[in-house]
Amino acid sequence: MKTLSVEQNFLAIDEEYSSYNNSQIVILPAPYEHTTSYGAGAAAGPQAIIDASHYVEFYDDEFDSELCFDRGIATLPPINFGEKVDGEALELIENAVDKLLADGKIVVTLGGEHTISTAPIKSHFKKYPNMSLLHFDAHSDLRESYEGSLYSHASFMSRVVEFFGYDKITQVGIRAQCVEEARLIKEKNIKTFYATQIRRNKWGNNWQKAVADTLGDEVYVTFDIDCFDPSLIPATGTPEPNGMFYAEILDVFYEMQKQGKKIVGFDLVELAPIEGLSHPDMTAARLAYKMMHYLR
Repeated sequence: MKTLSVEQNFLAIDEEYSSYNNSQIVILPAPYEHTTSYGAGAAAGPQAIIDASHYVEFYDDEFDSELCFDRGIATLPPINFGEKVDGEALELIENAVDKLLADGKIVVTLGGEHTISTAPIKSHFKKYPNMSLLHFDAHSDLRESYEGSLYSHASFMSRVVEFFGYDKITQVGIRAQCVEEARLIKEKNIKTFYATQIRRNKWGNNWQKAVADTLGDEVYVTFDIDCFDPSLIPATGTPEPNGMFYAEILDVFYEMQKQGKKIVGFDLVELAPIEGLSHPDMTAARLAYKMMHYLR
């Protein structure tokens, strides 16, 4: 399968460690953007993450390893959506992820607007029917539709629950939603860690353990970059104040690891690069590489 060259791939690593056959982890860029409701630019997110990754150090002190050389990371060319939107666009992504999983790869999907996440979640659910879904976001994205679209980035979780259900979903960082979403969360008992409740110590000083406690042994992670506070990541379409910070997010994965949870795949979406402002791109690239260390 074709992969990007050293000059173009994630981390700019040599072919020995980035060829498809030699890599356990595969990055699938999905630069899809069709339902932006405020700030635009998410389609440029995957490329910005890959470009910034060329300046991310290979070594991780926590794991005492250079993951890219230990496991291999292949980067595929971006999906070409052409004129395909909504369900047809998601089908392209789902088919691609299905193929990668069938080949035994661990898949990291880079978006693009959050709409894209429905597809890799569905693919992973077919392979891991007992998995939990861990959703980091400022928004619950549970509107039935938004601005006339069932496939809006604000409605992606409503498409997910159509095949996944509500029982095994955990949401973290939520702080912006409509009243119908809030009522649905209560009605369906969706495990939701609101940002305000985290800040007011509803779960004590180690809310991250409380998050991990809600999850099964296999977990798929969908990560909207606007989960972060905009003081850290202003480069996103719908930034919301009172967000999460880098270290406290990593502590969620640390608690999951302590409990033996297995992250089976993840996506990272909604980075909308700002020209001349490099730290959001770098933080997203660093987060992606860090999360890869927790993949099993």
